[in-house]
Amino acid sequence: MEQHRRTIVIFDFGGVLIDWNPRYLYRKLFGGDVVAMEHFLATVCTPEWNRRQDAGRPVAEAVRELTEGHPEFAELIDAYYTRFDEMMAGPIAPTVAILAELRERGVPLYGLTNFSAETYRLAFARFDFLRWLRGTIVSGEVGVIKPDPAIYRILVERFAIDPQRAVFIDDVRENAEAAGSAGVQGIHYTGAAALRAELVTLGLLPAA
Repeated sequence: MEQHRRTIVIFDFGGVLIDWNPRYLYRKLFGGDVVAMEHFLATVCTPEWNRRQDAGRPVAEAVRELTEGHPEFAELIDAYYTRFDEMMAGPIAPTVAILAELRERGVPLYGLTNFSAETYRLAFARFDFLRWLRGTIVSGEVGVIKPDPAIYRILVERFAIDPQRAVFIDDVRENAEAAGSAGVQGIHYTGAAALRAELVTLGLLPAA
């Protein structure tokens, strides 16, 4: 039915529009010792630790607490945020091209990202395409992190988005599927080609 036609697109950032990976930085800091680097990222600066900053914990507090527990890694822990920009290799160009095409077609665009409020400022300053979005919900700013259903409700309520008209693109399947709790159709991002095909099927992009 026409009232359920999807006409609004919401993008995740890391892994969809921005090529982010702590290994871009830590390969340099560990001098190519991949085993030591992976051990450090699995036991010290873990994804779970970083997620707490994405959920709103101040970076200074996070670094201080982790350094107290691992003083031998103080410099490496500090680098996680003082050199955060080096973890962002650049834009994921094929997906940014899709974003640009949607923009040119007048599709309303929004962002929903798990990002520390402090490091998000670095990304926003660096990547002009983030300014193309009509609005963005940053987990670290609202204190709620995907896939918590509350963050999707915050998104649709703050920007008065009709969820029945919106799709949300995320490279984490659980995050994409959780958008359904707010009535938004989730798209699990596995690459730009598959995404383009999905958006063509939905009528958001023209067939080639």
